[in-house]
Amino acid sequence: MTRYSLLDLAPVTDAQTPAEALEATIALARSAEEHGYARFWLAEHHNMPGIASAATAVVIGAVAQATNSIRVGAGGIMLPNHPPLVVAEQFGTLNALHPGRIELGLGRAPGTDQLTMRALRRYGQSADRFPDDVVELIGYLDDAAGEAPVTAIPAPGLPVWILGSSLFGAQLAAYLGLPYAFASHFAPAMLGDAIATYRAGFRPSKRLAEPHVMMAAGAVVADTDAEAEYLRSSQMLAFARLRTGKPGRLPAPVRDIASEVPPQVLAGAAEALSVSAVGAPATVRRQLADLLDAYRPDEIMLTGMIHDPEARRRSFALAAEAMDDVSRARAA
Repeated sequence: MTRYSLLDLAPVTDAQTPAEALEATIALARSAEEHGYARFWLAEHHNMPGIASAATAVVIGAVAQATNSIRVGAGGIMLPNHPPLVVAEQFGTLNALHPGRIELGLGRAPGTDQLTMRALRRYGQSADRFPDDVVELIGYLDDAAGEAPVTAIPAPGLPVWILGSSLFGAQLAAYLGLPYAFASHFAPAMLGDAIATYRAGFRPSKRLAEPHVMMAAGAVVADTDAEAEYLRSSQMLAFARLRTGKPGRLPAPVRDIASEVPPQVLAGAAEALSVSAVGAPATVRRQLADLLDAYRPDEIMLTGMIHDPEARRRSFALAAEAMDDVSRARAA
């Protein structure tokens, strides 16, 4: 059975406060746990009014406290924004509070703009240090005996993933012997090559004996194909506005998105978000099966920005049912 997980950005809609968005994320995490999702990850983004998960470790702690068994993690922490010691301390503490349930995904992109990077007191060259920073951070996590001159005092057993949308992350994850998650939900171009590169170059480590890769995919499920496309229009609008330098809160869905977005921008958004399953349950089952057959990931992580929190919870509940159906059919 292919494990499925959920990536959330704690979207803030144009009808919500950030506090309400965080409440909706916690409710979604509880629903995901009830419907069999293996992981619930949150992503770090800064200076974006439509995303409430900037303080990612804090939101992870709240989600873990509100749930019982689902693994909760970062997908991911943008390591160029942080000293590795601080990340090790934060996630080691979370792992001590919620043993065996916390995960740490690490990304190389800053997840923000140059002005915000300066406000974070981190600078562009920090991304060049990403491999060294990953090794340093893992060193803190693996120093269970506290023998190093500087100790993070983390709880042991914290899984670390490398995230990526290019071959760089695939090569680094393979070299370090870490699990790898590819951000195909918004950057699909190199998905197949990255998975092949990771698996071909993987070197076993004390953290992982065999390669393990997870792909991300958009998912919006409703009673009909038309209704699912309508719900998805919120994310399409938000993505198009972000690409044209006008980020904002998640807008309400529209029936005729082509009248809202220039054709070339809409085409770019559709291409970027093309690794997706959108439609009625039967449609989504076919699309998910096609994605799994095409790329053969070890796991899949679903994500989707929907304006109405209740519709978002229902969409992911239906997506879980679709994944269960697909897994049973593949096992038969």
